[in-house]
Amino acid sequence: MKNVLLSSVAFLGLTVGAVAADLPSRMAPAPVAAVPVFTWTGFYVGVQAGYAWGDSSGTMTIPTGVLPFTEDGDFDGFVGGAHVGYNVQFGSIVAGLEADVEGTGIDGTFGRISPTTGSTNIGDSNITVQGSLRARLGFAFDRALIYATGGLAFANFETDYAFLDTTTGGRDTASFDDTEWGWTLGAGVEYAFTNNLTARLEYRYSQFDDLSHDLTPVFTGRTSNDVETEFHTIRAGLSSKFGSY
Repeated sequence: MKNVLLSSVAFLGLTVGAVAADLPSRMAPAPVAAVPVFTWTGFYVGVQAGYAWGDSSGTMTIPTGVLPFTEDGDFDGFVGGAHVGYNVQFGSIVAGLEADVEGTGIDGTFGRISPTTGSTNIGDSNITVQGSLRARLGFAFDRALIYATGGLAFANFETDYAFLDTTTGGRDTASFDDTEWGWTLGAGVEYAFTNNLTARLEYRYSQFDDLSHDLTPVFTGRTSNDVETEFHTIRAGLSSKFGSY
């Protein structure tokens, strides 16, 4: 009886082992790759275009004994160019440096008509090229970035003057070409549609040093003219990003 029981147990063990060998083995699940988190860190280059508007205020200095008089005018026109920059992201904070250069159609006219003689002094100034070197500091919401920007700005002014003396019928003209320095400050919002392509909308205020022109050799009885220019710009841009993401 004892031998029969041992034989039965051995047979049962062999049968269970054979059945288990035929069952499909349970495999460990394949590891799931983590989805990379987007970062603003890296270099980028891009293009932008927009519209600028503003005003100028000038002062004409004339001979001793006669007070200076002011000249006011308006500036406006389209801008377009390219930019390059680099961002570093620390948590949700994004800091960077950006440079841009633009060709512009910004044109401004300023002048004055004498209330006593009717004589006119008119200046026409065109900004042909402008650019800036700015810091950027912003807060990122994943692929959306809200930022402030500001720094050094420059612009090339081509200015033409015309003076018509109604008492004598004389007409004098003068032309100047100047590169002026100033500053610019603004804010914007940028969004990354892909890991490499971002779009932005930006506002900036810019102000430049006085245009100072010596008119003594040209305009009889007038010594100098100083004009300060300031304007606002709205820009839209696209950037191609390189680097970590």
